[in-house]
Formats: sequence, structure tokens, C-alpha cells
Amino acid sequence: MDPGLPTSHLFLALVIVAVWGTNFVVIKNSLSTFPPFYFAALRYFFAFLPIVFFVPRPTVSWSNLCIYGLATGVGQFGVLFYAINSQISPGLASLVIQTQVFFTIGFAMLFAKEGLQRYQAVAVTISMTGLGIIALHTDSTTTFLGLALVVFGGLSWGIANTVSRQAGSINMLSYVVWASAFSIPPLVLIALFFEGGAVHLWDITLAAPIGAWVGVLWQSWGNTLFGYAAWAWLLSKHPAALVAPAPLLVPIFGMGASAFFLDESLPLWKMMAASLVITGLVVNLFWPKLLQRFKSL
Repeated sequence: MDPGLPTSHLFLALVIVAVWGTNFVVIKNSLSTFPPFYFAALRYFFAFLPIVFFVPRPTVSWSNLCIYGLATGVGQFGVLFYAINSQISPGLASLVIQTQVFFTIGFAMLFAKEGLQRYQAVAVTISMTGLGIIALHTDSTTTFLGLALVVFGGLSWGIANTVSRQAGSINMLSYVVWASAFSIPPLVLIALFFEGGAVHLWDITLAAPIGAWVGVLWQSWGNTLFGYAAWAWLLSKHPAALVAPAPLLVPIFGMGASAFFLDESLPLWKMMAASLVITGLVVNLFWPKLLQRFKSL
């Protein structure tokens, strides 16, 4: 992080990425009680209610809110939860989901007519090499399907980023809360049809232990409401370049927490893959600034 960021704000940024990173362990633990799409529905239900009564609707179109809600609710987290449930380890999921950065770049090229810079092509190549290493080491804990599903989650996150950029300067907390209204219905329908029906889901709800509900509220209030609100506050106080590097730490927290709490192994190939993916993200984020500094010498 840049030394120009005050210590208290730096600490807040680290808390945010720690919440986002360790959230993958919370997801895995809660999935032992709730089916994945039902769990996602609960996440967005409590992100929507009762907060919606205290924040105004953002000044964006209903279609914008709908696309964002569907992309994040179903495409990103619904699919991510399904993958973590049985197809990929939480630590690797926290890493692979960062492919959203490159999908966001791709959509910017497609819709905003932004050109692909050479350093971006290099960054994508480096990170894709890391994903290739993961694909070559699939096993019972991480399948090729799981890898593909989390990449799809990254694609959906990229769609959500593109839609939110088109929304312009808005209150991100309000935006996320109101968009959650569009996440809930499809997630509930998927859960009803594919995860046991209304009676079965109601029985699960009544029997769920307190720890599972803590996981739901951690998803809704800690990860979604606190994370987005605090992040938006930091962005309102500082140039994006000062705080933008922080999310690069999410996979570090995610893989570290999975190793500590879930005994997820960290063999050499996994560390190499993580290093390549994160290196690609770093190149994409910092290369223009480094090049500018070299030219000014």
C-alpha cells in the first residue's frame, strides 16, 4: 500500500480484504448446513432486508440493478457456492475468482472500445499460466468442473463490474442493497427446484445451528454491507490508485485461512500457481505507473 495512506485507513483496508479473504472459509463451513443456492438466497435476503428501508434507491435504471443483481447473485456467488460445496477448495477459489479483473478488461474493450495494451496482454498470459497449472493438478478436492465454475464466477463478476461502471458515481452500499432484490427470486427458484423443495428447505432452516446463521449474517452484513460500504468510503477519501492494490491480498488471506482453519494443503504447485496469478494482477495494476516513473528518470 502507498505510504500516503493514513495508518488508520490502511488498517481499515486490511480489515476489509481480511473479511473478503477469510470469507471463503465461512462459505465452506456454512455449506455443511445450507445447500449452495439456498445459502446464496439467504445471503441476499438479509443484505436486502431490513437495510432497504434505510437507504434510498440509487439513481440508476431498474434494468441496471437487475443485471447487476443477477450477475452477482446467481452468476457469481450462486455458482461460486456450488463450486466450493464439492468441486474446488476454498483457498483456490479465492484465487481463481480474481480472473474477474481480466474479464472486466475484456468487457471494457468490447463495450467502451478501450484498446488492449501490451502490458495487459502480458498480464493475462501470466495469470492464465497459473490457471493452467491448477488445471493440470485437478483431484478430488479441485476438479476441472470446479475450476471452470469459478472462472464463470469471475466472468459474472466482470459483468457486474461493467454494469456498475455504467451506473456512474453512486452510493455503492445503496446500489448493492437494492440490486439484491433481483438476486433473491432466481436463487430461491433454483433452490426450490434443485435442492429439495420448500418443505425440505424449511426443515433445514429450522434445524440450522447458530454457527450456520452466523455464517449467513457474515455473508450479508460483514462481507456485503460492511465490505462494500467501507470500501466505498475509502475510495471517496483517497485516489483509487492508493487503495486499489489492497484486493490483491484477498487470495493471500483466502489461501492462508483455508490452510489454517480447514487444513488445506499448500504444495509447491499451488504456491507457483498463486504466484503467477497474483503476478499477472500486479502487472495489470502497476505497470503503467512504473513505466511513467521510468520515463521521468
